[in-house]
Amino acid sequence: MSKLIGDENKMGKTLGVLLFILLITFGCSSNSPVIQEKPEDSNMKNHSVGNTSEVDEAEEKAEEVKKDEQRQGINELALEVSGKVYGDSSQFSEYVSGVKTRMDTKEKVISLTLDACGGEFGSGYDEKLISFLIENNIKADLFVNARWIDAQYEAFLELSQNPLFTIQNHGTKHKPLSTSPRSAWGIASTSTKEEIIGEIMDNQLKIYDITGTIPKYFRSGTAFYDEISVQIAEDLGVQIVNFDVIGDGGATFTKQEVVQEMLKAQPGSIIILHMNQPESETAEGVKEAVASLIEQGFSFVHLQDYELE
Repeated sequence: MSKLIGDENKMGKTLGVLLFILLITFGCSSNSPVIQEKPEDSNMKNHSVGNTSEVDEAEEKAEEVKKDEQRQGINELALEVSGKVYGDSSQFSEYVSGVKTRMDTKEKVISLTLDACGGEFGSGYDEKLISFLIENNIKADLFVNARWIDAQYEAFLELSQNPLFTIQNHGTKHKPLSTSPRSAWGIASTSTKEEIIGEIMDNQLKIYDITGTIPKYFRSGTAFYDEISVQIAEDLGVQIVNFDVIGDGGATFTKQEVVQEMLKAQPGSIIILHMNQPESETAEGVKEAVASLIEQGFSFVHLQDYELE
């Protein structure tokens, strides 16, 4: 009898252990259910991924087609202008007929235009000046030469993506524009219509290929032109923009001279400065002058925000 009771007790314990194991197993499987993916669900995911990839590819193709059309348009415009007949010129200076020198407004706004000239002695990068503008949220229009782009490509790319700045055209070889041989500040000008077209449009295409944006404004090397080259530029779709305030004298002014000249700005003024001479005192002068102009109630805008005169 006692042996039977002992056997019953052993069986009871065994059953209890088995039940406990079953409960644990059931509990774990309940908390971590295994869901079988239906074949159609898998197909849907793959189809979705495929669609995304196809959409991206289609968008890239559309963008490339658009770029090709724009390039073709630039080249066709150059070809069209090369077939036009222009008269003889009688003027050659920074202020010939058709050159824009200020914004047509009475508002207390100023455009800072920064030239990057390129070449053996002009391919530096004034990071101190640019950093000041960025840190203080100051807008500027950057007139960039093709040679400077080649020398400072990464900096150019970064600047072109910053909404504080617009990228404008400062020529391919930094030449004054003229339909006959002339010179300004010791730099030989273009001497034919074809040279003028190349000086403008080669850099126009270069900037477009890198940034996807076609510049609206052009300033030649030395900012000298004859009046015929200004007509040619307008036919090529750009406005010639100079200035009414010479801010740093080609990056040769002292800090105090920069301040003195910049403070001559009036409502609608366009100031010329240089961003390619980091050893100059331009940056220090700009810092002081900008602070004073802001205190006087001026703000800084892009050229495209106003009509030019």
